[in-house]
Amino acid sequence: MKLYRSFATVGGLTLLSRVLGFMRDILIAATLGSGWVADAFVVAFRFPNLFRRLFGEGAFNSAFVPIFAKKLEGDGKEAARQFAEEAMSGLVFVLLILTIFAELAMPVLMYGLAPGFDVQPEKYELAVLLTRITMPYLLCMSLVALMSGALNSVGKFAESASVSIVLNFSMMAATLLSIWWGYTAEPGAGVIQAWGVFVAGFLQLLLLMWGMGRNGLTLKLRWPKWTPDLRRLWQLGVPGIISGGVTQLNIAIGTVIASMQPGAVSHLYYADRIYELPLAIVGIAVGVVLLPDIARSLRSGDHSAVTDSQNRSLEFAMMLTVPAAVAIAVMPTQIVSVLFERGAFVAADTASTAAVLALFALGLPAFVMIKVFSPAYFAREDTKTPMQYATVSLIANTLGSILLFFVFRALGQAPELGIAIATSLGGWLNAWLLWSTLKKRGDFEIDQRFKRNIPLILLASLVMAGTLYAALFILEPYLSRQHGFLVQSGALGLLVVIGMATFGVMILITGVMSPAQIKRFRRRAG
Repeated sequence: MKLYRSFATVGGLTLLSRVLGFMRDILIAATLGSGWVADAFVVAFRFPNLFRRLFGEGAFNSAFVPIFAKKLEGDGKEAARQFAEEAMSGLVFVLLILTIFAELAMPVLMYGLAPGFDVQPEKYELAVLLTRITMPYLLCMSLVALMSGALNSVGKFAESASVSIVLNFSMMAATLLSIWWGYTAEPGAGVIQAWGVFVAGFLQLLLLMWGMGRNGLTLKLRWPKWTPDLRRLWQLGVPGIISGGVTQLNIAIGTVIASMQPGAVSHLYYADRIYELPLAIVGIAVGVVLLPDIARSLRSGDHSAVTDSQNRSLEFAMMLTVPAAVAIAVMPTQIVSVLFERGAFVAADTASTAAVLALFALGLPAFVMIKVFSPAYFAREDTKTPMQYATVSLIANTLGSILLFFVFRALGQAPELGIAIATSLGGWLNAWLLWSTLKKRGDFEIDQRFKRNIPLILLASLVMAGTLYAALFILEPYLSRQHGFLVQSGALGLLVVIGMATFGVMILITGVMSPAQIKRFRRRAG
């Protein structure tokens, strides 16, 4: 239950962040739509945001946490602090050089980030400008990730789980400022949004510095030195970032390919924002909490606790992710329409984004499984195996995205649909490779409770799907734009409640969870 309580802390704050993120994206969609300015901003935001997700959502922790935790428990708090200061100094040194290089070389780098933009000079030039503005965010988020890893190692998750809330507030403020000044679907709106990202990075860094100080882990910047601990961090870190961030790397690859089709970048972005909600709440919560928990159990030699943590984490993930994926696949058009269809975001954008979203939903359980399986490797300081599998997945996704992009375009269909299919299949390939190797090594044994519950979770999700289809016949008229946003959102919210209630009742009827278990969880989580 302590593990579930930590899931609740991280997941609850992530849920709040994602709700605010939807509010942010509703404003952005209404202001920028899916035109060339929106495409330029998405690319500019995607590059530093990729590093936010790679570093800030658990991938960096795969290397930093095991070493920091070992120092903390074996050599004491001061030795752990010294290692964190060494790591921070090395990060600052490397990333300052990288940031300066990127700022100077951005006109050339943009051909790699969005090769299709060069056919429209104003889009290309705006993307270069916006990416230069947002680049310092990379440095800030890398330091935030390091401090988050240190706090997570001592059982403190609130500050690290709150950083995205700061980003959302900053970008919402930038969007409202843009609307106030009269900038919509034009370059000025994109510039204001980019500065919102820039400011958010430093605000997030201040939040984590405050959290470190509050927990007696204040770090000082020192001159970087190449120590044995840093060498070990590098050896674990590079493979860990690649393997832990494979989902985000797949999305980034999709963005590069989609740049060859006007509007496709934006459609992928808005669909990504919706399916990222369950992925973030469940996948990130499990990934961030599970790694320190497994690492502690392995050091103490309690292998039964490791097995239980892995099974309960996978069970928890599937219990929330499978019904979410089914619900998204059942009503993607209604979700996209209510959230985004207004202002510069028109009905044609809704249809394209909804189709992409439905295909992304097929890969959602796999993306979360990757978050569950990866810590089993990272806690054993094996980051090479997940990196190798991530590389296989990336290659398959890249080749599949390119092939299907042109196949769909030749057939007269939206080519971004091919990217969504390849991304989902790449996720399932990576999840299967990770699981099969853990099973072969004897490091992940599925217990009887999970074997019993997974078919029941699937049954509950199917019953929920049928109930949602029936409810849509009744509530469909209230989801149209003529009723206004409040009525639309109320109808969509009611559908969500109906789906959750149906699934919850089925979970109780089938015995996946008992009322007594829920009461204990609520009491301990509170």
